[in-house]
Amino acid sequence: MTEGQICAEAEALDNAERSRQQMRQTTEVYPEATIDDAYAIQAHWQQLRLDRGELLIGHKIGLTSRAMQTAMQITTPDSGFITDAMNYTSSSGPATIEAYHHLDLKLEVELAFVLNAHLDSEEVELSDVIAATEYVIPAVELIAARTYRADPATGRRRTVVDTIADNAANAGIITGGLAVGPEEVDLRWVGALLERNGEIEETGLAAAVLNHPANGIVWLARRYAQQGMVLNAGDIVLAGSFTRPVDCRAGDSFRVDYGPLGLLEVEVI
Repeated sequence: MTEGQICAEAEALDNAERSRQQMRQTTEVYPEATIDDAYAIQAHWQQLRLDRGELLIGHKIGLTSRAMQTAMQITTPDSGFITDAMNYTSSSGPATIEAYHHLDLKLEVELAFVLNAHLDSEEVELSDVIAATEYVIPAVELIAARTYRADPATGRRRTVVDTIADNAANAGIITGGLAVGPEEVDLRWVGALLERNGEIEETGLAAAVLNHPANGIVWLARRYAQQGMVLNAGDIVLAGSFTRPVDCRAGDSFRVDYGPLGLLEVEVI
């Protein structure tokens, strides 16, 4: 894709989100678009938001489970950006989300890592991520689809290129429960029960994320370093979901029980 096409596609995605109107898939117009093109679109969209005054606060990692990678025919995770306008964490009571503000809204159960040191090397290892982490906290990721997951006219499903261009489907983050040091608990065995309207919808263990939730951050730090980018101290990094995405509808009430790490509650209005 040309620079002009990349900019135009980012602006179209931004407009789709702001107008709350889903749009056609990127690869419908640009069938030869590559993953590099998709990340370029995403980067331009991020800059559009920063130019409006939003602040970059972190990153999300997706496609970390074998099942999702197989479904998307990809062998690596993907990533997106998080700004302060996408942080719906509540300091008192359940977080409140307006369904109307999002397109095809879903929720995933994750862990968020908050860094206290930079990660800027292609040689980053799991131990480096643990050493650079101030704390880990329960989180849910809100995911949305500015481009159709399945085209309503043709049924054509979007590809990983479409998803990455669409900020890896990220719409927001909510954190809560108990923050712990990365070595205070065995992070592979952190589990969660996701209830919607009082019914268990999903359960999972964090080991489903690449055998350890910090492994996604290893991947992201190395990829960023290859591109001359850095994970910075203070960044929040969503490590990847260990449940399938669950639909969010106006009127839904979510309760995510992380056992010893506490509860996280979300109300959708």
